[in-house]
Amino acid sequence: MPCRVLWDAFLYYMERYSKILEKEKREIVLLRGRGCVYGKCPFCDYHLDKCADDNANYLLNSDVLSQVTGEFDNLEVINSGSVFELDSRTLNLIKAVCRDRNISTIHFESHYLYKEKIPALRRDFSEFNVKMKLGLETFDWAFREKVLKKGIPDRRPEIISRCFDEANFLFGISGQTLASMEQDIILGLTYFERICLNIMCENSTSVRPDEEVISVFREKIYPKYAENNRVDILIENTDFGVG
Repeated sequence: MPCRVLWDAFLYYMERYSKILEKEKREIVLLRGRGCVYGKCPFCDYHLDKCADDNANYLLNSDVLSQVTGEFDNLEVINSGSVFELDSRTLNLIKAVCRDRNISTIHFESHYLYKEKIPALRRDFSEFNVKMKLGLETFDWAFREKVLKKGIPDRRPEIISRCFDEANFLFGISGQTLASMEQDIILGLTYFERICLNIMCENSTSVRPDEEVISVFREKIYPKYAENNRVDILIENTDFGVG
């Protein structure tokens, strides 16, 4: 079987539905879109989960969304990029499923470059309580833009958070310190409703986890925030059960 076919099969059969049973209970689905338009983050190979065929994506996404029960009245929708890279039929199906299952809260992710489109998305999903999550990674502008190359030009937390309710942070990379990680968490909890702390894991990129930084996180930070209901912590990138 050709390598491309094997790879497509692997992506299709990834774990794409799960339940988060701690802190803010919710169902979570990993859908597939056209791929991350930005695609410049050197630490990320998440963008490989993509397909240019909207019909194929819709068929896969329909299968995943059919597993949603609505038992927590809360659904998190993620994909390899931003919600704006999902096809229109999938977006309409998300609305239909949430309406049918009596789900009132939907979490979406978006890159900062789409911030001007978020108000229209909120209007389109106005019957739901929409929570937008940003892959911010850090408030440290120099580290974020020079090392992580996130493409978030604004420096002020109050500006960055204006269109978003939640944020992802990435820890465990060389150059990060106890002070920088603590500062990110303090600012994150000040400017966002919820934050998710992700530890860098080995992947196919050239960016490698720094075990010393991760050890500092485990010893000094994890115990302080492990029980905080506004903080999700992913030691492994599959800790939510999808991926």
